[in-house]
Amino acid sequence: MDILQGMAVFKRVVEASSFSKAADSLEMPRASVSILVQNLESYLGVRLLNRTTRSVRVTDDGALYYEYCARILAEVSDAESALSNKRQNPRGTIRVDTSATFAANVLLPVMGNFNARYPDITVKLGLADRNVDLVQEGVDCVIRIGTLDDSNLVARPIGSVRMCICAAPAYLEQMGEPATPDDLDRHRAVNYFSARTGRVYPFEFKVDGELIRKPVDGILAVNDGLVYAMSATEGLGMIQTPRFMVAKAIHTGALREILRAYPCPPVPLSLLYPQRRLSMCVRVFSEWVHELAQNNPDLNGEGYA
Repeated sequence: MDILQGMAVFKRVVEASSFSKAADSLEMPRASVSILVQNLESYLGVRLLNRTTRSVRVTDDGALYYEYCARILAEVSDAESALSNKRQNPRGTIRVDTSATFAANVLLPVMGNFNARYPDITVKLGLADRNVDLVQEGVDCVIRIGTLDDSNLVARPIGSVRMCICAAPAYLEQMGEPATPDDLDRHRAVNYFSARTGRVYPFEFKVDGELIRKPVDGILAVNDGLVYAMSATEGLGMIQTPRFMVAKAIHTGALREILRAYPCPPVPLSLLYPQRRLSMCVRVFSEWVHELAQNNPDLNGEGYA
């Protein structure tokens, strides 16, 4: 049998705690995953996993073998990456999760540049404004905007997202343009709420160095970034949003940036990955995203200078 393939499949089953989830992330039939693990157990002469109809649990021997597998597979990956051709031309598939708004406005317009630089890397882009279990879902890294929850993931800061408040010219002609945050009491917003908790996020400002949170009434609240921006261009109210999401609309005049004298606090932009050695493909993707952020004034904090 191919012992390295068996190790990789066994490792994935342990991490996912499921043959089905492991098969999905490896893009293999479940039966093939099961057979490979059975063959590995026969080859080693020990039971690695205890299986029931509802769960998969690693045995004591399996836990010890998993540690060896993780170390050996990482060493193999590093050995391949050490080859000069591998460094210059990394090859493989990576799964990256991020929001649809970040993908549409930041990644996709320049994805061709990444492909030209690394033609042998295939990116599987998962679009979800939710927390994902990187290990169980087979995700290599995620790009997240906002303060991070405590987790066992490694977080790499890659930028600082500029926030802004904007509205459609038609809305401002009808309601007038606010000059101070207090003027928002006479306006309406399209509010954004958390899909997880249902909490509506207030507008936030820095006034004399102090953070001010101000709820603004509205007739509509949404939990999708693309719909959020579209609601503002339709004149349904003001929004507070990452500026990269509305940069084109501001440039074309479909939206107007307001209250610029009262800056919105920037929001962290991070890339997260499991606590394991990164493949060369994930490393170069991480560097590329960091480079994108540093060259974009809406993502590198320079918009606040």
